[in-house]
Parts: sequence; C-alpha cells; structure tokens
Amino acid sequence: MLERQRHKEIIRALAEEKVMTVGDIAGLLSASEATVRRDIRALDSANQIRKIRGGAEAVAPAMGDTITAPLFEHSQLVNADKKRAIARAAVELCDDGEPIIINGGTTTYMMVEFLMSKKLQILTNSFPIAEQLVRKSENRIILPGGEVYREQQIVLSPFDADIVQNHYASKMFLGAFGLGKQGLMEADPLLIQAEGKLIGQAEKLIVMVDSSKFKSRGSLILCPLVRIDTVVTDEAVEASHVALLNNAGVNVIIAPADGTANAELHAAA
Repeated sequence: MLERQRHKEIIRALAEEKVMTVGDIAGLLSASEATVRRDIRALDSANQIRKIRGGAEAVAPAMGDTITAPLFEHSQLVNADKKRAIARAAVELCDDGEPIIINGGTTTYMMVEFLMSKKLQILTNSFPIAEQLVRKSENRIILPGGEVYREQQIVLSPFDADIVQNHYASKMFLGAFGLGKQGLMEADPLLIQAEGKLIGQAEKLIVMVDSSKFKSRGSLILCPLVRIDTVVTDEAVEASHVALLNNAGVNVIIAPADGTANAELHAAA
C-alpha cells in the first residue's frame, strides 16, 4: 500500500475508533509497526491526527455548523458484515402497513436490502435510504425538511415545528455512537436534538448497534436504557452487556452472522 493510501486509511479508522494503538493500525494496514510510526509522525505534523504514547488519536474538529460524526462512506466499511446481519434481523420486526421511522446511519442503511419486499410507511432523514427505497420498493417514503449534511448524508431540521411533530410511528430504528449503562450516547449536540425529536414520535425504540458500540462512549446521552424497547446486535456481544440491558428491561436480539437461522431473542425478565 502506498504512503498516501495508508494515511487515508489511518485517518478513516481514527474517525471511527477515536484512539488506536500502533499494533492495531499495523494490523489494519498489513504494514510494519515501524512504517506505522513514521506515518503517525507525518500525520501528526500535518495536524491531521494526534500522536500519543503507543499510538494515535483523532483530532477534534473545530467548532462550527458541522457534525462531528464520522463520514458516511468511512463508517459504512466498518463491521459491514455484522451491520448487515443486524439489519436483516431488524427488518424481521416490521409488519407490512405499519408506520416506522428509520434514522440515518450506516447500520440502518443496511436495512434497505431487506426492505425491498416490504410495504411500509417510512419516515427517514437519510438521503441514501430514501433514494434507494423510492426507486426500488413499494414503501411509502417521507422526508423531513431541514438542512442537508453532505458528509453524513442526513437531513436535520433546526425548527421545533416541522413534519416530524405530526408523524406517528409504531417503531423507530436507529444506530448510535455508543451504548452503556448511562443509555444511548451520541457525540454531537445537533444529532441529539434531531434524534430526540424523532424518538418522541415513536412508540417503540429499536436500537441497532454492533458489539463494538458497547465500548464506545459519547459525551452526550440521547436517552436512558428504560426508553429502549429492543437492542439488535451481533454474536460478538459480551454476556455482561446482554445482562446489563436485560436488567434494564431491554430485549436483546442477537443476529446470526450467516442469516440462516432465526435471531436469538433474550427477553428481559
């Protein structure tokens, strides 16, 4: 891999993971640790990442009217197989004719493939989800008004009074930056504001997160665990994390990687 390609991959990985060791980066790039250390020094000098002891961390972006979430294209490549399995299991929870909300994100985008044969009423703030389903399915698609954020490919409205307030959904499907005992977490106040409005219009909240998200911590709490009805995750989830959710009254669906078997349901006691 050329140096320029390695630098792009390091920046992309850190946008998702925030902090990585030299060994982790070397494994990702199939490069030597000596090469990775040189790359880290070069990117640190260019202020594109920050060199830390034993590795590197992402540089916090300047404050402004941008979202701090990773780029859609970059996030889409991370844990793609797990996200697809999670999406398949999530769509199995949908019944034809019911109104649902799908929040923008790379895990929820994976639902598109399995929604093609459905006939649902879908409110989504995701351009890619809406575009694919309008062209290739019989689902009814509704987009909220607002500003388009190109990097994350979502629409966010700064206004309290918009189409969302008049929309009811039996279920809302969304991903998250992180999930833990504090609840569902995000890293950007703009996302908190927009997603909070959507959550308020849904009867049941279905959270779709791969197992790595249980180790991520955002700086903002979107909602507590008691607001969540179901979490759909992958087979690598730790038993302690399943127990945490069940103890809070949250159902956990573990999506099989190959999709040949029914998802295993862990119902809360």
